[in-house]
Amino acid sequence: MPLQNLNSVRAEEINSDSLNKTISMKKTLFLIVWVLSLSTSSFAQPSETFDIAAFQPPKGWNKQAGPDSVQFAIEDKGNYCLIMLFKSVPGLSSPKENFDAAWSTIVKEAVTVSSAPQMFPADTKGEWQVAGGFAPFEKNGEKGVAVLYTATGFGKMVNALVLTNTQAYEAATTAFLGSISFKKPAGASQPPIGAAPTGQSISPQPTARKSGFKFSTSNFDDGWTSTEQEDWVEAVKGQIKVLIHYPKAGTIFPADPEPLTNAAWDILVAPRYSSLKNYKTAYITTYNRPYLGMGYATERASGRQVFVLLFRQGNSGWIEFVAPDKNSFIQQFKFDPETIRWDSDSDLMNPLAQMVNYNKFAVAASDLGGTWTMDFTGVQQLYNVYTGNYAGMNIHQSNQEFVFGAGNSYSWRLLVVSGMVGNAQFANVKSAGTFSVPNNWQIRFSKIESGPKTYNAFWSCIKGARLLHLLDAGSPGTGIYDVYGKK
Repeated sequence: MPLQNLNSVRAEEINSDSLNKTISMKKTLFLIVWVLSLSTSSFAQPSETFDIAAFQPPKGWNKQAGPDSVQFAIEDKGNYCLIMLFKSVPGLSSPKENFDAAWSTIVKEAVTVSSAPQMFPADTKGEWQVAGGFAPFEKNGEKGVAVLYTATGFGKMVNALVLTNTQAYEAATTAFLGSISFKKPAGASQPPIGAAPTGQSISPQPTARKSGFKFSTSNFDDGWTSTEQEDWVEAVKGQIKVLIHYPKAGTIFPADPEPLTNAAWDILVAPRYSSLKNYKTAYITTYNRPYLGMGYATERASGRQVFVLLFRQGNSGWIEFVAPDKNSFIQQFKFDPETIRWDSDSDLMNPLAQMVNYNKFAVAASDLGGTWTMDFTGVQQLYNVYTGNYAGMNIHQSNQEFVFGAGNSYSWRLLVVSGMVGNAQFANVKSAGTFSVPNNWQIRFSKIESGPKTYNAFWSCIKGARLLHLLDAGSPGTGIYDVYGKK
């Protein structure tokens, strides 16, 4: 079985020759329950260390160490066993939550399991709480088993994964797992089980800049919190920080993926980091090609070692993702960015592109003074489908304007020019009245055209200004907001 780097083991990458021996479910269960345990017992004195773990390596096994994991593998006549011990990462609030998060990323990224994991009884190893479970997996009709143990302590979690199709290496595997011990992270204290771990966030929640608008922080139901900053909107959830950069000169221009991404990185990212390592760019060939740049660096403001990814796709603008390590990024966004290549599935980018939606802030009546305008222009050049002859040009141009005054008064105007050039039709509609803000995300006008109308509303931020987004609450199906800028 080939050795792979952390979280890049995939079911399709496992050599099918390694799965030639079929094992029965009865033998699999016997193997798991009797053999594999990260209990407090110790079979050998540790002689090697990796990150905060110490262990006794299995003799005669092939070892491969990387920045995120150390791996031991053995294979003989179709029988194999692979053990992976991963670098510690910031943990969630309980051993089971950590196990579930690791199962969803580490195990499901490695193999295709056929059922939910069957859990072992909870255990302890010194001051660490241990959760473990297993599930069978299958490849081309041949069966194996995946076992995951997750140790939780001091706001951290450490994961050990075993993939095997035989009982032949149970003694060596048991000895290795039993030899593992964990070092208390420097300066760490043990949080109570169930409490939010110390150090879970990559940095303290930033203070929003004072912009003159009532709301500069948004707390979303899914756990993300956004704050308006001078040069970006900063979204934070647990250990992940995302900077939704405002447009900036020199970061978007016609170019191949690598020079464009490099230029944006140098302007938007590089000034805030030092000691960049393993930097690379990537893209996916699709109609709205995504651009990615990534690497490991030291955050100048905090001195922390972090994993940084810069991303843009379509009209998303540049979005910067900052995580304590790559594992933490994978847990949140469900893919390994270092495996992206030109023919990767573009749907993997959806969680990244959707982060632009966190540039969203509530609306207050006091925010709406002044004149806000929106312009739209569309042009169609027409040709006869039978003759190919030019058939003229169709245009549509519109301008809307809201003027907000004292006492919640407003005036509204819509100017439209539409039709074939030389025979275009003009329309000019006006209304006036009073507006109210029934909640932080809606504006109600007493009259727009023929009657009252309520709009879903929110602000988004750009450098030194805001944009007002309005969508008719009575016809929300399109989900397309009209966007107004202050005149």
